[in-house]
Amino acid sequence: MRIETDSGAGGGAVRIRQPLRPLFVAAILSGSFLLFLVQPMVARMALPRLGGAPAVWNSAMLVYQALLLGGYGYAHWLGRFGVRRQAGIHLALLAVAALWLPIGLIEGAPGVGDAPVLWVPWLLFASIGPLFLAVSAQAPLLQRWFAASAPAANPYALYAASNIGSFAGLIAYPLLVEPNMALSGQSWLWTAGYAFVALLVGACALRLPRGGAAARVLPTSVAPTRRRIALWIALSLVPSGLMLATSTFLTTDIVAVPMLWVLPLGLYLLSFSAAFAAGRRVADFLTTFAPVTILVFGGVMIGGTHSYPYLNAVIALGLLFMAATALHTRLYRLRPEPDRLTGFYLAMSVGGALGGVFAALVAPIVFDWTYEYPILIVAAGLLVPQEWLLPVLRRAWGEKRSLTFALVTAAAGAVMLIGLENPGDLLGPKHESLAFLVLAGIGIVAIGARPAYVAVLVASLLLFGGWRALQVSFQGDARTRSYFGVYTIRDYPETGTRTLAHGTTLHGVQFVDDQAKAREPTSYYVPGSGIGQAMQALPALYGPGARVGAVGLGTGTLACYAKPGQDWRFYEIDPAVVRIARDSGKFGYLRRCLPDAKIVVGDARLSIAAQPAASLDLLALDAFSSDAVPMHLMTREALATYARVLGPRGLLMVHVSNRFLDLEPVVTATARGGGWHAAALHYVPGLGDNSEATPSDWIALTRDPEVLAGLFEGGGDWQPLRFRRDVPAWTDDYSSIVPVLEDPLAELKD
Repeated sequence: MRIETDSGAGGGAVRIRQPLRPLFVAAILSGSFLLFLVQPMVARMALPRLGGAPAVWNSAMLVYQALLLGGYGYAHWLGRFGVRRQAGIHLALLAVAALWLPIGLIEGAPGVGDAPVLWVPWLLFASIGPLFLAVSAQAPLLQRWFAASAPAANPYALYAASNIGSFAGLIAYPLLVEPNMALSGQSWLWTAGYAFVALLVGACALRLPRGGAAARVLPTSVAPTRRRIALWIALSLVPSGLMLATSTFLTTDIVAVPMLWVLPLGLYLLSFSAAFAAGRRVADFLTTFAPVTILVFGGVMIGGTHSYPYLNAVIALGLLFMAATALHTRLYRLRPEPDRLTGFYLAMSVGGALGGVFAALVAPIVFDWTYEYPILIVAAGLLVPQEWLLPVLRRAWGEKRSLTFALVTAAAGAVMLIGLENPGDLLGPKHESLAFLVLAGIGIVAIGARPAYVAVLVASLLLFGGWRALQVSFQGDARTRSYFGVYTIRDYPETGTRTLAHGTTLHGVQFVDDQAKAREPTSYYVPGSGIGQAMQALPALYGPGARVGAVGLGTGTLACYAKPGQDWRFYEIDPAVVRIARDSGKFGYLRRCLPDAKIVVGDARLSIAAQPAASLDLLALDAFSSDAVPMHLMTREALATYARVLGPRGLLMVHVSNRFLDLEPVVTATARGGGWHAAALHYVPGLGDNSEATPSDWIALTRDPEVLAGLFEGGGDWQPLRFRRDVPAWTDDYSSIVPVLEDPLAELKD
């Protein structure tokens, strides 16, 4: 593209014939790539120091959104100057921020028990705040410069390039950067990228008009009303909140695959690219059918079926992308003239930050379940553009729209109640599904009449899972939500048991109707399991005064292996789990077997590191959050910490049962060269086990081969660890789950 610009009075005629668009696109895309490459990189750097992967990521996301808001506010503030002075100020900021290079974390660590929600924001602000602020401002700032250099061009199309770069950076980290580079190398790679972006910004600054054309240009278009600004904020808030709510909902109730948060965030970014693209066909097509997707997929997701978790994940991600694209398309349609561009983006960033605050901070405090997810689905239904799918539907609603609305709402309510109650087995065993299909049909007919559509949407969400969730909440003490997840207690009268689940993963089972069996270890901890074998071997290996540590409390099942004279200590990061196991009265393992149990609240690695050397004989590592892996607990440095606390004859038991990751080769590679002797027990319940035994995989590691031989004497089919050449050791400087991901199609093949 070649542009000729008259600089105006006082500046002489200046003709700009350089290809502006490619240069500005490259600068914006590269900056956004760096911005979203640094997010997972710095969160990964913080894990060994702060611990608690969910806490670190949620807090980090809020910090990023706050810094993004600050960057957009800074870009808007620069509008009071001419474009060349803006360039000078911004290049100076880039130079000052370079003092924080190479990128990394500042010194300092929290005390044991300090909340990550407080430490992570401070740590990240101090470590990357200036760098993130400077780079985040470039998308709106360079669009303004482009508009000043090419008045006839559409600067909003460059926002699509910004989000393509963001998406590329986000996906590149887990797929390319993390598997192939240690953190130190990643830091220098980002530093080189920062220098490259600074050069591109400097090149853009050289292309800016001089003289009068470079002076500050006051907005001449009509200023947006407060209502319009509020609508911009709302249209940004809902997709941002829905992105985080989708991540929480998926990892809590559907499939707890680590790093799954990358996909919702990536699709959220792509929705901007589709909505702000110069070509409008894709955005308009997706926007037309978004109400159908919200209605149908929203009900399916709230239904929460777990038969095909990966399929459910795809449906949830499709719902997010369609809703976000439609909402961002409406935002694009309401955009102001380019002379008010930075104010528009500032309002968008305010909405994005508020969505993050609602989903990541408010919801876990206010709700005991992931209610923010259906709430934001309803909000999306309220805000997405709606058009009649067929002309005949517009005519059918006609002038008597209020009467038609009342009839549609009444019909939706009646279908919902029939579907819930199924009087006289009217709809058969699949009554909810049949009622939902009828509701979906009514809702599709109502698209274009927003109040009626929203009424049907609410009815479908209540029918297909929402009402069941409310019933559990009404019980008062059956469900608990904390910063780390949602815990649900369920009773099963047919088996006389009570369970604790974290999302969809079982964290403990106890017999409650049979007092004789109430002390029996169940689930992954039965006597025939790897940990059961180790607990039974304690007296023979370490005498009557064995010292035991357990990372991860759960329901306290392991406590019933304790014997008089032994010294036990549990490490648990979540105070809510301590309340459930010890104080709620729902589970009696601690009360019956170890009433004076020592429980250390905080990240286990930090807590164990503070203990004296050789202060434990056995350490059981069972700290997964649902199926997500706390990587910092399984690195070579972490194993060295455990070895110091265990002493030369200590025994480390690692629980590696996982539906989505093959963790045994990770432990094999990480333990190699550390002087460890190891074996694995892949346990499958037999006829002699209690009815609540579940399969489990445990790995035993020790520095003393005689300890391992003594463990084998108790029985069990102990096997050498599997080694895979393609799975490297995890360290604080390097780890990746990509090589150990299980086949996602295995569930469909089975």
